[in-house]
Amino acid sequence: GVGMGMTAPVSITAFPAEDGSFQQKVKVSLRIPSQFQDNPPCPTDESIKIEERQEMTIYSTQFGGYAKEADYVNYAAKLKAALGSDAAYRKDFYFCNGYDPPMKPYGRRNEVWFVKE
Repeated sequence: GVGMGMTAPVSITAFPAEDGSFQQKVKVSLRIPSQFQDNPPCPTDESIKIEERQEMTIYSTQFGGYAKEADYVNYAAKLKAALGSDAAYRKDFYFCNGYDPPMKPYGRRNEVWFVKE
């Protein structure tokens, strides 16, 4: 019953298939605003869960435009190639992040994050 407004980034956890595309399962995460961090309101919808992300170190790449699944897959592949075989990171998932509201036409920011092991 508490309105919190839009937060950034909107983070999608992607679980890549063998060919690099997204598996059918994805998880969308929204950051709880700072004023609610210590005592977040309880969701009234059972499909909404509150999770605490642990501290993490990431490898990241940034790109612009209206990001689609194909863009995230493409930039994940570019990040993987840039890191080479020496970098240790989680291969079973990665984060796709968007920072802008849908009505912002220019200067959009998107990122792909790999979590360092």
